Formats: sequence, C-alpha cells, structure tokens
Amino acid sequence: MEARIDLDSAGLFEARYRAFLATVTHLRPKLHRYCARMTGSLLDGEDVMQEALFEAYGKLDLFDPDRALAPWLFGIAHHRCVDFLRRREVRVKTESAAEPDTSEPDDPLPASLDHAVERLVTGLLPKERACVLLKDVFGHSLEEIAPLVNSTVGGVKAALHRGRAKLAVLRDEPASAPGAARETVELLRAYVERFNRRDWDGVRTLTSADARLRVADCFAGRLADSPYFLEYEHQTTPPIIPWRMAVGEVDGEAAVIILRDEADGLTPFSVIRIDVADGRIVRIVDFIKCPWVLQAAASVVFQP
Repeated sequence: MEARIDLDSAGLFEARYRAFLATVTHLRPKLHRYCARMTGSLLDGEDVMQEALFEAYGKLDLFDPDRALAPWLFGIAHHRCVDFLRRREVRVKTESAAEPDTSEPDDPLPASLDHAVERLVTGLLPKERACVLLKDVFGHSLEEIAPLVNSTVGGVKAALHRGRAKLAVLRDEPASAPGAARETVELLRAYVERFNRRDWDGVRTLTSADARLRVADCFAGRLADSPYFLEYEHQTTPPIIPWRMAVGEVDGEAAVIILRDEADGLTPFSVIRIDVADGRIVRIVDFIKCPWVLQAAASVVFQP
C-alpha cells in the first residue's frame, strides 16, 4: 500500500514547495471547484485540494514531463476526494462489477445549469458525481475521464447516464443547508471577540494543547509551533491591511470571516475554518491566500 505524505506535519513550507505552488496557481481555482463539489463543501474542498497538491509535489520525480499537468493533478485530487468521502463514512456500493459498456450518455446538461448542478451533485454516488462534474462542468472527454476515475469509457457513459437521471429529480427538491452546533457557534464568537481585541493569550485559552494549524502556502503543523498570531499582530501595527474578524457562514457552513475595512464599509476578504471538539478549538485552517474559496461561494453572511 502506498504511504501517504502527511501535510499536517510539514511545518513551515520549504521554498521549493512554495515555488511548485506558484507554478500551478492557474489550476488551483478549477481544482478547488472540483474538490468542493465532490466533497460537498467549499472548505473541505480546499483542504482536500491542498492535500492533493502536497501529494503531487512529493511525486514530482515520478511525473512524466511529456504528460499534461492538469489531468495528472485532477487524478490525484479525485482520489483524495474519494479518500475523504470514505473517511467520512460514506458507504459507496461497488459500481464497476456490472456496468454496461454500451450505455450511451444522455445529452449534456445545459450550460446555464452548471452552477446549480455543482451544488446538487452531492446527492450522487462519488463516481457519478465525478463523471458529471468532469464531463458537464469541466468539459473533459469520456476518454480523459476514464483513467481519472479508474473506469472504462463504457463505465463512464453508464455513470453519466445514472447521474444525469438522478439530477433531473434532484433539481425539483429543496436544498438544505448544514447547521452548526450551538457550542461551536459560541466558541467562534469568543474566538472572534478576543481576536479583534488582539488578546492572543485569551485566544490561546480556547485552543487544545495540541491544536493544529494550516495556513495555505505557508505552514501546516502544531499551532504552538507557529508564529500565527504574531503574523496577524504585524498586520495591525502599523495597519498594513485593516481587518476585522466576524462570525459568519459560507454556503451555510459556520466559519470566521476576515473583513477588510474599505471605503464602502466592511467587505468579506477571506475565511478561516475552526474545528471544535470537547469544548476546545482543535484545528484552525486559514484560507487567506486562497481568494478562489470565497469567489466560489453562493452565499457569504456575517455578523459585523
């Protein structure tokens, strides 16, 4: 079995990895969009995409430079998404055992439905979800999709047929947004209130002893081993980027919203994910270097 490279123990990212990230910047919004729709969450999608890129970086010596980079990265991201769904204990029936190789896919979904489709695909099985996204949203051919999802062209056709049929039904069903536990919301409010006062000791009392931190393109490891709060302090003395934190939701998911103080008022600038367990913050994921996360959101609400 292939050993997984653990991003969360990487520490401060080395210059070579940051250079690799810079070379794939143009692909990251599309990769995030795919991962977000596969996982059903903008924030989970960015997490998974970062793990996929770190895995790809560790395999660069195996990459054939004559191949196209994008399909290779999409393949790694796809498998990371499937791993994520399995870890979330989503049980998927085996789809490859009796797939007809002669099934013709239905007509592609209208382009005007792309965004609606992206938010409905979580109602599909992972393989159907991947095939619909890759074909109808990202425009990959059946031949390109087959190796990405470990299937045949016939298998992809069958998954497309099933997925499109299910989506026709799902479009008529009301969408439901996830809700955050009261304990989580109260802890987020305390975190934001202390963060806005620059009360770093107060913020630390809300975190567990082994809380983890991930800041895209910079650091992944223990919060205690990072200069995280110091970096935000530097942003305010003098105020390089006037900012304020607020409790909010991104597509229905509870999060901390970073607001910029601009001429027309406080404007959402970025998002921070806070994971809570046993009344303590156990993980902070700061997406300040990932503008595509908020850009992909259908709704961003906050309490200034």
